[in-house]
Amino acid sequence: MESIFRKKYMVQVSDIDFRRQLKLSSLFVYLQDMATEHAYNIGVGRDALQEKYGIIWVLNRAVVEIIRHPMFKEEITIETWPEQPDKVQFNRNFLVYDKGGNVIARAFSQWVVIDYQTRKLRRSSIIEEKFPKVDRERPITGILNKIKPIGGLNLSYKKTVGYSDIDINEHLNNAKYIDYIMDCFSLKLHKKYNISSIQIDYLHEALPGEIIQLYTDTAGLKDNFVYIEGINENTSSTIFKAQITIE
Repeated sequence: MESIFRKKYMVQVSDIDFRRQLKLSSLFVYLQDMATEHAYNIGVGRDALQEKYGIIWVLNRAVVEIIRHPMFKEEITIETWPEQPDKVQFNRNFLVYDKGGNVIARAFSQWVVIDYQTRKLRRSSIIEEKFPKVDRERPITGILNKIKPIGGLNLSYKKTVGYSDIDINEHLNNAKYIDYIMDCFSLKLHKKYNISSIQIDYLHEALPGEIIQLYTDTAGLKDNFVYIEGINENTSSTIFKAQITIE
C-alpha cells in the first residue's frame, strides 16, 4: 500500500490565467485528481465504495496556502497522504514542490462519505478497509473552525449551475466553486492582488439549474482578507462559506 502518493504535473495553457500563472481552480483540480487516484490505489476509490457500501466521497472543507504560484510550462510535483479516519471525517494532506524541491504550496482537505441514494451522512466506520498510517505532521495548522462575515454582505452576482459545472456526482464540482469565487472580483482587482490562501467550507450540494447568489464582505480588507458566501436563491440555504487572504 502506497502511503504517500506523488505525481508530476506540467502547467498547461488551459490551467493558467492572464498572468500566465496557475489558476487557483486549476490547483484544486490537481488536488482532486491526486486524492481520487490515491484513494483508488489504496482500495477506497469511489467505484469500490459505491458498489460495496452504497456511499460516495464528498469534499467538506479545503484549505490552501500558496507560497509561490506555479507558472505556465512549469513542472511541479504534488504529494498527498491521508490521516487516520475520525468518526465522520477523513483528512488528507498535500504538498506542492517546484523542480528544485522547494515547497510552493500546502493544502489540507476534509472529506465525508454520504449515502449515494439518500445523500445522508454516514460514519467512517462503515468502511472496513484500512488506511495507511503516515508518521508526518499536517502541513497546514491555521484552519478556522468557523468562517463568518465581520461586516455586511454585498451581492456580487448570481450564477446558474450548468452542465459544464457538474461532476460525476451530478453536483457542482469543488473546483468550480473557486471559479465562482474568483468571478466576484473585477479584472482590475485581480491585477492588483494575488491570492495567498483560501479556506472554503462546502455546506450543501449545488445542483444543475439552481441559482447561487454570491455575496462578499470586504470589511476585513484592511487585514488582507475577504469573506465570500454562496446562497441558494430558491431555498435560502448557504451552499458554501469561504475566506481568502490577499497580498
